[in-house]
Amino acid sequence: MSNLEKLPVTVITGFLGSGKTTLVKHLMQNPQGKRLAVVVNEFGDVGVDGDILKSCAIPDCPAENIMELANGCICCTVADDFIPTIEALMALEPRPDHILIETSGLALPKPLLKAFDWPDIRSKITVDGVIALADAEAVAAGRFAPNVEAVDAQRLADDSIDHETPLSEVFEDQISCADIILLTKPDLAGPEGVAKAKEVIAAEAPRPLPVVEVAEGAVDVRVVLGLEAAAENDMDARPSHHDGHHDHEHDDFESIIVELPEQTDPAQLVANIERLANELNILRVKGYAAVQGKPMRLLVQAVGARVRHQYDRPWEPGEERRSRLVVIAEHDDIKEAEIRDILVGVTEAAE
Repeated sequence: MSNLEKLPVTVITGFLGSGKTTLVKHLMQNPQGKRLAVVVNEFGDVGVDGDILKSCAIPDCPAENIMELANGCICCTVADDFIPTIEALMALEPRPDHILIETSGLALPKPLLKAFDWPDIRSKITVDGVIALADAEAVAAGRFAPNVEAVDAQRLADDSIDHETPLSEVFEDQISCADIILLTKPDLAGPEGVAKAKEVIAAEAPRPLPVVEVAEGAVDVRVVLGLEAAAENDMDARPSHHDGHHDHEHDDFESIIVELPEQTDPAQLVANIERLANELNILRVKGYAAVQGKPMRLLVQAVGARVRHQYDRPWEPGEERRSRLVVIAEHDDIKEAEIRDILVGVTEAAE
């Protein structure tokens, strides 16, 4: 069976809040005649990303073709979760023409690619390409990628110094595994920031990679689907910090779920989330909130102190008006009592 006869899969990777779900939503709404299926891997048990995608399902990508994996990092649960999910999608009637896999922001793409060597699926499926999304503003600011030359110089001067962080390693592994880079939110970075981000990516990439600026996920489908990369056969060209490791851990990161009372003022909730980033170094917050007097649910997504919120859909009849947020940070920055005090304690004290 040739690669052209195999079911193509596109792996969409990228750091927390880089715009992966927005891209998948755009591809779902512009399928170019392809019948799509989607696998979304969340960090934490609140199905925010999967729920967003199911809410915009269309005939070429119906809700039953969208599957969530919320039991941990997709690259760590291959046998238990990933393979059965792929097999279930392949068994659908009609069969999908293309599968999109949206990894969590903490997933390393290379271990996932190795899963395509699994005997039950290797002859039936191929990795059409790995798409890595990078937040232009964050990359330009040096939050996730170090200055390679400066780090190398410091290492030469002192072998005991290690300037790599868990965030930078995740970023570098995602870039190294990619076939194409989508540089998101270029408007926030500005021309100078975009140029700087491209320099950082070029320094990290193990080979020349195309870099495409994308706003709000709007990219021509022909640019990202149909790459025919057969990435599962090209592993040596995709180096990873974890090469040679039989497994890897995400113990550097942790998440908690915070239940909130109904909110009286969305602006105050936004301010509280900004405090989490500024005072406790929280990386990511996402979830839903119920707002008093409002018939619609408030969707909240934050990357650092940058918070986006909108009413996404009406509460269903009989649905509990719950407010739940997933809070993600490096392990040492998850101070549960302080996080809850900012998100819940302040709200309750004001009542």
